[in-house]
Formats: sequence, C-alpha cells, structure tokens
Amino acid sequence: MTENLIYQDLTYSIIGICMEVHNNLGPGFLEIVYKDALEYEFKQTKIPFAREKEYLVNYKGIILPHRYYADFVIYDKIILEIKAVKNLVDEFTAQSINYLKVSGNKLALLVNFGELSLVHKRFVL
Repeated sequence: MTENLIYQDLTYSIIGICMEVHNNLGPGFLEIVYKDALEYEFKQTKIPFAREKEYLVNYKGIILPHRYYADFVIYDKIILEIKAVKNLVDEFTAQSINYLKVSGNKLALLVNFGELSLVHKRFVL
C-alpha cells in the first residue's frame, strides 16, 4: 500500500525536518517561530521551497480579490501548512484542501507543532 504514496521520499524528508524542529523547540512557540526554523532547515539541507507563496482564486473565469498564501511550497509541488495549536480541527483540513485546489498541486501536508508529539496529516487531490 505505501508504494502508491505520492512523493513518498520527499514527504519523508519534509516530515523528518519538521520532527527535527519539533525535537529542538518543542511545543509552545508561535507558528512564526516554527516557520523560521523550518526555513533555516530547508536552506541547510538545500531543499527548494517558497515561503508564503501567493495563489489567486479563479471563480467562473474571474480572479477574486482574496488570495491564499500557503506557508510553504516544497519542490514546487508539495504544500506544507504549519500550525501551532492544541489540536487540529476540520477548518485546517479544509484550508489544506483549498490550497491544493488553487495551486494545482496534488499533495498537502498539515503539520501541528503545538502538541507534545509532532502531528501531521497528508491530503491528496
């Protein structure tokens, strides 16, 4: 079953970096701190990324004024959404799926640094 996972090796590397950050910082920091640490780690490991990548929302052929900003886009194909909350809720799942819709990417990772152990979910469109 795992052999059919999209971008399995890349996902493994990304989650490994998230675990490294969580192991060093632990829970309790603001989301921005984890993003800064992740940016440092991505640069150190030479993983290509874009931070706060902007996406336009096309509705019936027009571009809506509201834009989406994905926390990270890794390898120009994986959305990485960061949270630092007590528990993940359904709204975060919907947010991750919406990022996939507007970006045209196939995989999103939702990672929560706010719990004692790192929690991550994967979404595929």
